[in-house]
Amino acid sequence: MEWTPDPRELADLELLVCGAFEPLTGFLGHDDLRTVRERGTLADGTPWPAPVTLHLPADVTPGDEVTLLDPEGLPLAALTVTAHEPDGLTSGPVRGLGTPEHGPFARLRRTPADVRAELGGRPALAVTMRGPLDDLSEIVATAKELDAVILLLPLAYGEAGPAVVRAALRARDQLPGDTLVVSVPLAPRDEPEIDVELREHVATSYGATEHLPGPDPVHIPGPPHRRGLVVFFTGLSGSGKSTIARGVRDALLELGTRTVTYLDGDVVRHLLSKGLTFSKADRDLNIRRIGFVAAEAARHGGLAICAPIAPYAATRAEVRETVESVGADFLLVHVATPLEECERRDRKGLYAKARAGLIPEFTGVSDPYEEPDDADLTIDTTHITIEAAVSRVLETLRSGGWVR
Repeated sequence: MEWTPDPRELADLELLVCGAFEPLTGFLGHDDLRTVRERGTLADGTPWPAPVTLHLPADVTPGDEVTLLDPEGLPLAALTVTAHEPDGLTSGPVRGLGTPEHGPFARLRRTPADVRAELGGRPALAVTMRGPLDDLSEIVATAKELDAVILLLPLAYGEAGPAVVRAALRARDQLPGDTLVVSVPLAPRDEPEIDVELREHVATSYGATEHLPGPDPVHIPGPPHRRGLVVFFTGLSGSGKSTIARGVRDALLELGTRTVTYLDGDVVRHLLSKGLTFSKADRDLNIRRIGFVAAEAARHGGLAICAPIAPYAATRAEVRETVESVGADFLLVHVATPLEECERRDRKGLYAKARAGLIPEFTGVSDPYEEPDDADLTIDTTHITIEAAVSRVLETLRSGGWVR
């Protein structure tokens, strides 16, 4: 089996394979995760500060070997599955298959062993960076006091990663000539204390004898009407979601204040996802593709409108995370028209065919629809007009500041 992990998992995988996460040799299971969270150690008592996890599909079993790929399809590592939980959590050791080749500043990604060899046993002051270094005088003074080489470790994860590396290269030009810059794809952790502890661990693995955590960047988002936005409609077939979505698109095009991309479920099926079946795996893949295209449209300030059925909560959450990871906003609209009303309309005759067994795995009949508990707006079209439903969405966009 081959699998491409999500961006955070890929970042952790690279650090596992290169040795920056020693003593870890693979992804953690439930027992290790419990003790890491409770005591800051692995189950065997070895100190370790943070969860390092991987989630795989349901058809994985212990003993399987899974080839983990980068987004370009390059094999990075082989994972031997030792445990696979119902929630997808998969643990097991990893073995490197190749060096990461893709991504900005790939030439600055080096293994801890290579960096330690270059240091040759000299003391090293490591500075882990998630943003620019405003004052270099403390770094210079500390390095001089320790008679240490300065090691800048820009933590190049996500959209801000290249900017952090550029900041490190600018700082190097103002620091002693033997200063080293090594790009490290360390994803941030939510708890500040754990994040600093993990940064210190990684710095030590690269040969640091002293560690200075650089300041984190202060992110000030732009005004909502300039931010990217994905309006994601979900609901049963016949609920009215596509009609509402088209009405919102038309209204926004008339206003002319936002660049609009419209991704209707049926149209995407004929183009972006042509050839996919209606199995759960293919439906999930279809939604991921829609989410990816929507996120790309929103990445630089566009507004994307999507109207698939999207029956599964986990896949919708994955799309939300994809969108928010590029700095855009996500608005989930649940068109909650009841099944009975959707079936009564049945303009395409789909429910009748599903009841007759002609359409397998049909949402609402032979396959579940998981109603969202995180919808930002819920609309039932049973007793309101499409125009009224469109107005409710537009009012939500105005009140949120996304449309002026």
